Amino acid sequence: MTTTPERTGEIVDLATWLAGHLNGRTVEQLSNEFHQLLDAVREHGKKGSLTITLVVEPAANGVESAPLPIGVESTVKAPKAIAPKALYFLDPDGNPVRDDPRQMSIPFHTAPATTTFKDAR
Repeated sequence: MTTTPERTGEIVDLATWLAGHLNGRTVEQLSNEFHQLLDAVREHGKKGSLTITLVVEPAANGVESAPLPIGVESTVKAPKAIAPKALYFLDPDGNPVRDDPRQMSIPFHTAPATTTFKDAR
């Protein structure tokens, strides 16, 4: 049975530890991701999330005095723009088409161009 050692000193604050992890690179990355999330929420008007996970692995080979590998992982779930939809009809073969296959088409002709204008007086 493993026992937890008694602590004799002050427990380090998590925010302080996180600020110093990897010489501040981790907190800088998390701050950037947080602001990207804020921008996306503001732009799209929908909620999002930033999940921060601390991953602590056991010491190598079970050696009690060996260092513990500690990592910080993050996942951003930012809202995205919804792509616009277009309306289609299905033709007799089941293919999507823009024109209603049940309606006859009307031939379209471009009017001839003119440079002379009738005086409207």
